[in-house]
Amino acid sequence: MIRKEMVIGLLISCIAVLVSCSAAKHAASTQEGLQGNRLTVGTVQKEIRKGMSGAEVVEALGSPNIVSTDEQGREVWIYDKISTDRVQSESSGYGTLILFGYQGSAGASSTSQQTLTIIIKFDHDKKVRDFAYHTSRF
Repeated sequence: MIRKEMVIGLLISCIAVLVSCSAAKHAASTQEGLQGNRLTVGTVQKEIRKGMSGAEVVEALGSPNIVSTDEQGREVWIYDKISTDRVQSESSGYGTLILFGYQGSAGASSTSQQTLTIIIKFDHDKKVRDFAYHTSRF
């Protein structure tokens, strides 16, 4: 009877580990998709050129966040990316001195944000006529 309970407990533990690994992988891939690894200043400088079609821009940068038109009815695509990096570290210790004990902990954290805005303007033939980008870090 104890053996059967141990096997069931082991099976449940294995399933829990597999499910948690799968959930972590899904969360990482979702976050990667949201962040858009292709959307960088270097990619814009290397890939985007005047005269490109909208399909070529989408292949290089992905879909834009905002699509609008200017006063002459020409499309304007805006890519707006904001990322936050948070680093946290903690340390703790415990010591004894004959009858007395001491426990302490310390920690530090820092947060930084980075923005990237790309504006791509198209002509009436749906070709890139101009583009600009702005990045900041704080």
